[in-house]
Amino acid sequence: MNNLEIERKFLVVDDSYKQLAINHYTIIQGYICRESGRTVRVRLKSDSNGLNTAFLTIKGKPADGMLTRFEWEKEINWEDAKQLLTLCQGNIIDKTRWLIPAVEEGLYWEVDEFHGHKEGLTIAEIELSAEDQSVVIPDFVGQEVTSDRQYYNSNM
Repeated sequence: MNNLEIERKFLVVDDSYKQLAINHYTIIQGYICRESGRTVRVRLKSDSNGLNTAFLTIKGKPADGMLTRFEWEKEINWEDAKQLLTLCQGNIIDKTRWLIPAVEEGLYWEVDEFHGHKEGLTIAEIELSAEDQSVVIPDFVGQEVTSDRQYYNSNM
């Protein structure tokens, strides 16, 4: 099992990604732990077909200047996840995630359109298989914010 995540994040400049999307999800998530160097997240995810899933995720901190970090995720019971949300610190995040195929085979852009206290913020992410993997940046993608902590979901 590979417990590593290599991810780049970007601000989104327009909503043209919606015409390219192959699916979208509603996500409600919160953080049970948001300490420096580790987070524990609970997520409720509902897709456009009405399928509900829930996950518990533990993430580590990337090494300085690196994109790779530890990530462990397990699907959990929906009702358990709803109860765990009551233990979360800070704001509960409400967002719509749009799934857009990348030019590169097997890669997808995930565009998160935030609601509630972060209404108006839209961020695109792409998970890579190597830190030096190149990707074609689509027109809807703007400034890279991968290392900017204010755009980490755990800080929102």
